Amino acid sequence: MQIGEVASRTELSLRTIRHYEETGLVIPSARSQGGFRLYTEADVARLMVIRRMKPLGFTLDEMRDLLDATDRLDAADPAAEGDGRAELLRRVREYEQAAVEKIEELRVQLARAEDFAATLRNRLQR
Repeated sequence: MQIGEVASRTELSLRTIRHYEETGLVIPSARSQGGFRLYTEADVARLMVIRRMKPLGFTLDEMRDLLDATDRLDAADPAAEGDGRAELLRRVREYEQAAVEKIEELRVQLARAEDFAATLRNRLQR
């Protein structure tokens, strides 16, 4: 699929997708004869991981590290333990734990924002 369809499906702008390409986070799987970027479902899935990490405050380097770990896990033989699989799984677990912590921080911020809005509503009703 072309970049416009990918943008629509991921709810990312063309500019953002191109930026992620420039930083090496996602690389189009192919180019058309006319030079248009062509993406696969795997590319879209990768962009969705990036899109989900961004609001949690993960850096581009952290995104790159997680994607590297998951790419290597996907390419590895699950039965082969000597290929660094345990280390890759540890890295993914660390990101999962970090995501849980960041989500909790966002919940606290949301609760505070809701309290603030309620305070303003109450003030207006006086």
